[in-house]
Amino acid sequence: MENKFARIMRNTGPARFFVPFGVLLVIVGIVLMVMTSGNYVETTGKVLSVEEQVNSENQKEYEVTFEYTVEGQRYEGTLGGLSDAYKAGDDIKIFYDAEKPEKTTNSKAGKIIAPIMIGVGALAAAFGVYKTVKAFKKSKELDQVAKAPAVDFADFKQAPGVKEIYCRHDGKALKPGYILEDADRRVLFEGKMTKQAVIGARTFEFTDHTTGAVREHEVGHTMTQSYNDEFFSVSSWFKFDGRNVWDLLHERGLRMTTNLRSKFPNLIYEVSRNGAAFARIETSGKYVHEDEAAQHKVNVPVGKFYYRVWTNSDDMETLFLTIFAISETEQTVVE
Repeated sequence: MENKFARIMRNTGPARFFVPFGVLLVIVGIVLMVMTSGNYVETTGKVLSVEEQVNSENQKEYEVTFEYTVEGQRYEGTLGGLSDAYKAGDDIKIFYDAEKPEKTTNSKAGKIIAPIMIGVGALAAAFGVYKTVKAFKKSKELDQVAKAPAVDFADFKQAPGVKEIYCRHDGKALKPGYILEDADRRVLFEGKMTKQAVIGARTFEFTDHTTGAVREHEVGHTMTQSYNDEFFSVSSWFKFDGRNVWDLLHERGLRMTTNLRSKFPNLIYEVSRNGAAFARIETSGKYVHEDEAAQHKVNVPVGKFYYRVWTNSDDMETLFLTIFAISETEQTVVE
């Protein structure tokens, strides 16, 4: 799954909807305006006959044949789809074209609706173009803040200085959360939820066991929207200490790509920092450690919560926040 394609689809999303929709409205409005462009004059006609009909919704409607006079000359006309029940001899209000008196209508609404449709259509098309230009501008700004990956992750796992780390979810503890461990199961970093909240921010305690630092953070609930976000083709994010978590990672120079090169449905996240390789994150089954993988032949994928990670960095706090963001937003296409 190429992120370049996902990025193009995301950036052009508003245009792909609003521009065709707007153009269609403009075309329909122009056609309607042409059909009702005559100088229509109101007059009163006399009903000659009425035919009752039933429409597709099983509702009664009427087709009326009438006569009217313009400058002493008699004309006949027919109007269909009327909801009012007329009978022969009734008066009926009509509008005729002053230049072509044989053309009639029962409403001048078209002359009002047509300009509205054209105006709305033009605004919709302009909005689509504006949102697309804005998305590309934001993409360019992001490239300046956090460089796009310019490295090949193919041999990253075996590269010098790269170590494997395991992330597992501890959901049975009194303080559920995520834990980063090394191959010897030594805890490197953990984020435990100390306060659950259905509405409002949750509270997590982040502990970096490599430095001894302990920090408390407010974590909002996941929010998702269909387009117009730089990190996801389908935008999904949450507030971390009051800010969009992806904005925070961008400010740290991080970018991500995702593909399906691993065994489906596991995903691979290749993370760069300022254009250089930072980490490779793979979704895993419940058993993440090497010895567990060997012991349990069937590695049932769970889609989130469990990851195997390769990194050349000692910045466990940034690495943990990246994994935490991926898991909490449940996304599959990132950038």
